[in-house]
Amino acid sequence: MKKLIALLLLIALAVAGFTYYQVMLVPVVPRDGGPVTVQIPTGSSYEQVMDSLAVHGVTPNRLFFDPLAERMEFKRERMRSGRFTLAPGTTSISLIRKLRSGAQATVDVVLTTEREPMNVAAKVARFLEPDSLAFQRLFQDTAFIDSIGYTPETLQTLFIPNTYEMYWNATPRDFVARMVKEHERFWRSNDRLEKAAAQDLSPAEVYTLASIVEKESLQASERPRIAGVYLNRLRIGMPLQADPTAVFATREFDVGRVLYRHIEFDSPYNTYVYRGLPPGPITMSSVGSIDAVLTPEQHDFLYFCARGDGSGLHNFASTGEGHARNIAIYVANLKARGIR
Repeated sequence: MKKLIALLLLIALAVAGFTYYQVMLVPVVPRDGGPVTVQIPTGSSYEQVMDSLAVHGVTPNRLFFDPLAERMEFKRERMRSGRFTLAPGTTSISLIRKLRSGAQATVDVVLTTEREPMNVAAKVARFLEPDSLAFQRLFQDTAFIDSIGYTPETLQTLFIPNTYEMYWNATPRDFVARMVKEHERFWRSNDRLEKAAAQDLSPAEVYTLASIVEKESLQASERPRIAGVYLNRLRIGMPLQADPTAVFATREFDVGRVLYRHIEFDSPYNTYVYRGLPPGPITMSSVGSIDAVLTPEQHDFLYFCARGDGSGLHNFASTGEGHARNIAIYVANLKARGIR
């Protein structure tokens, strides 16, 4: 009997030791590799989590892992979602602790000058879990948009191009809440609110004008001067007559040249037809263009025309006669380059 008891104790100790070894010492992420990043979708079951891990080569011994998951209350009907980075050498118990704690790795959400909210939705969906339709539905929810102080026309002014650290499983409402916070922070910094007031413009109006400036020139150095032209026009009640607004109104974004049918198109966005600013931006504006409107170049120019020499730059004029001369220069340069 004593020998049997001793044998059973030895077996128990061996099992306990082997279990300890499997749970505490055997890595489920190889020590000689790099970190492994796993994304666990919202609403995943325990088995779906295990499948997500297996896709990335994380395959703990289920004979030992499953009972441990039960005991540590990791296993549940709806598992914690998120994006998790697992360090090399991660063991079963470390894996459970990591996933159970919800200590997520962030993702960089990169916003550039997307044209419309639908384009923002498509861009953000590249970085976060929800698909683009989920973002679009929220962006088109007029009651929600109104609740945060925007309209369908001004919603694009909410988005400031930048790189934002966020959690991968952030919802569309989480994303918008973050954008509201970042928008407020942006306008409170660098005296932007005061500068907007000095121009007698609201932040949304500054952004709308900046979106036009954004589309008028690819040369950042020119934008304060172009902003000055449009501000001069606004002050004297002169139509902005901005080609990009006519393009936006007609939605012919790939058009090579703006024609009479564009500038005559009846739309509140067409600044050839309607005086003042359009009802909202025609693209997401860069920070540089926003600041160009807030701190424009001071001059008396009312006109500008592309040089046509391939530089992407413009010539500026204060009078119609000067503008006519600049147009002649533009045409001559195009002819010299064999374009016209």
